[in-house]
Amino acid sequence: MESLQTEDKLNENIAQVRDLLNKQKLVEDIVHRSPSSNQDLVESLVHRQHLVELQGLLEKLHTGDIAYILEVLPFDDRMIIWDQIKTQRGGDVLLEVSDSVRENLIDSLSSEDLLNALNQMDGDDLAYIADDIPEELLLIRQQTLTAEDRTWLQSAMAFEEDTVGFLMSNEMVVVQETDTLDQAAQKLRSLKELPIHNDTLFVIDRRGLLKGLLSLQNILLNEPDLPVRDIMITDLIKFLPNDHAGEASQAFERYDLVSAPVVNERGKLIGRLTVDVVMDYIRDETTEDVLNMAGISREEDLFAPILSSARNRGLWLVINLFAAFFTSRIIGMFEATITQLVSLAALMPIVANIGGNIGNQAGALIIRGITLGQINDENTPYLIRKELGVGALNGVILGIVVGLFAYIVYHSLPLSLVFSGALLLTLILAALMGMSVPIVLHKLGRDPALGASVITTAAVDSVGFFIFLGLASIFLT
Repeated sequence: MESLQTEDKLNENIAQVRDLLNKQKLVEDIVHRSPSSNQDLVESLVHRQHLVELQGLLEKLHTGDIAYILEVLPFDDRMIIWDQIKTQRGGDVLLEVSDSVRENLIDSLSSEDLLNALNQMDGDDLAYIADDIPEELLLIRQQTLTAEDRTWLQSAMAFEEDTVGFLMSNEMVVVQETDTLDQAAQKLRSLKELPIHNDTLFVIDRRGLLKGLLSLQNILLNEPDLPVRDIMITDLIKFLPNDHAGEASQAFERYDLVSAPVVNERGKLIGRLTVDVVMDYIRDETTEDVLNMAGISREEDLFAPILSSARNRGLWLVINLFAAFFTSRIIGMFEATITQLVSLAALMPIVANIGGNIGNQAGALIIRGITLGQINDENTPYLIRKELGVGALNGVILGIVVGLFAYIVYHSLPLSLVFSGALLLTLILAALMGMSVPIVLHKLGRDPALGASVITTAAVDSVGFFIFLGLASIFLT
């Protein structure tokens, strides 16, 4: 029986799982070190005992908790857990794990095990992970679907991943506008179970056009012979299948939606969007933004092999390397100045570090604004002026602080003034760059978080060193 877990209880269960896995490895190691005629029998009995305990523990856990446990375990332990749940709940767990872990599992499973997991999914579930499934296995599974599920799978796969059509479900309760509340209640009672997050019934006319929503509360609290059309909600939030999923997620947050209808261009009801899918989308997008800012692909599994992780991060490291070469050449241009004033070498990292921090702060705010749809052509000029003002104010305050620091350490007023002025200019330009990088990426149709931190840091370092050393060469030599 599945049960929901508090965070403390979940951590306790993870510890128990790890303890069982460690015991199993320890016993296997001892048996292998002490060979005997009964070695295979002893190892088999101990192995089976630990697996029985592990199965008993996993049976009590919610599918989402098992998915979380898989995500925090190394690959070998992950596969042991998978072997215990694959027969009954492999399909459900495969849907719950993160994209990176799902891809890792799919790549590691035999065709037979993967097909067994796919057989536990309906057309709606298959559509959600269709891009990750080998084409030949997906075709095999399609042949065993009902005609309705097969049609749904094919239509859902036609939509882009970031659209409402890709995320919508075909599980919904529909009534006619000419029905009475009693007929609507009978429709509910005829179902084996309600679709997940079903707080409303969708009301259509005889042509299938969406006319309104009927809440469960209205069915319970009104006279049973009352026509549905007299009490249905007509002021409703609905989506088109090609609407961007990010805009839909904002609507769910803004209007506290649990579910919402999806209609085609003619207004015909074709699907339903639910809050659990929207939350998964928001989580995936948030994770992707955080990783992209550091130049890491969201497909990277935390416990992926070393070679795979190194290859995944290589592109942005190469870009960063070329940026470092460029920065080093800027420093090389002022080699004579640095030779005359060795103190400049000690102060240079301060300019770069503070400038990079300001740039990344501005960039993070802009990325969040773009993601939430808060930034447009009208308010962008104001935001630029605002961030420049923030950079200038911080530049003045921090410039005074670092100027005093330079004067106390090196007893040179010209050096402290140059240092203060360089920091002020660097912070202003860093704020501008921090804003510009994600905005330009967004205008180009790219993810605004894609390597934004890497690009901003490299640009700010180059500009900061150029300003500081340039001012020093003009006023101090």
